[in-house]
Amino acid sequence: MGKLKVVIVGMGNVGHSVYDALAQSEDMEIVGVVDIPERVERLKEEFKNLPVVSDVDELEKPDVAILSLDSRVVPKVAPEYLKRGINTVDAYDIHGAEGALRLKKDLDKVAKENGSVSIISAGWDPGSDSMIRAILEMIAPVGITWTNFGPGMSMGHTVAVKRIEGVKDAISITCPKGMGMHSRLVYIQLKEGYDFADVAKKIAEDPYFSHDELYINQVDDVGKLIDMGHCVKIERKGTSGRACNQRMEFHMWVNNPAATAQVMVAAARATAKQKPGCYTLLEIPIIDLLQGNKEDLICRLL
Repeated sequence: MGKLKVVIVGMGNVGHSVYDALAQSEDMEIVGVVDIPERVERLKEEFKNLPVVSDVDELEKPDVAILSLDSRVVPKVAPEYLKRGINTVDAYDIHGAEGALRLKKDLDKVAKENGSVSIISAGWDPGSDSMIRAILEMIAPVGITWTNFGPGMSMGHTVAVKRIEGVKDAISITCPKGMGMHSRLVYIQLKEGYDFADVAKKIAEDPYFSHDELYINQVDDVGKLIDMGHCVKIERKGTSGRACNQRMEFHMWVNNPAATAQVMVAAARATAKQKPGCYTLLEIPIIDLLQGNKEDLICRLL
């Protein structure tokens, strides 16, 4: 098999980290970048040896598109690539039946009709953390799992705040309270002419924030608060057979966009090994995500 041809769609924080991860992946090559028209010229200056366009049809046809985009636009963008026979990977982070499950069903139909593959929610949560939760539940089928995030910057929540009318810049920090409960600390810079109370009300009503304890603060310069670090602690207490008090813990500290990007690149590799359709990481053989010879991986990791 030749190298997998990859296009990066969206060159924000995650997109830049995808670029770095692909550069370290010997089995892949970047064929270009797709972004919104108003950013193309600036990105051409940054990536002088790489085609930067606003329409994927201007590029050599890629095998897979890594959609490093706001989750809320993924349901609209992903089908346009799948219809062209281009596999897609995203880090869609809206959980539940009306979020990831609905997206999976919608993209599964499009992918199968066009002979393409989509892997959704392939970040670190949902994504690799989902796989950890599944492994812990395999060991202790009866019990409770708690996922505790932070303290750290949440990319999804930060993007959600920035979309609110009147917000010039923002950061959302997730703080763990334990037992899977969290609070959100949101810092915003306002655009001129907007009232803080009105904007804060809109943030509090957004589905990303309406279910959590929320604290919103106005600041002069969000840039002084930026730290891309984040962490997660997943705990499970349950039973294995008749044995109670089985206690398990997984703890990870990461650079948020770098971890997300690395999982997405692994998922891009796996798209070439699946039948047409839409998948989550829970449905992908772990070995399909890894670079290298299958027998060598088994000998090293088993």
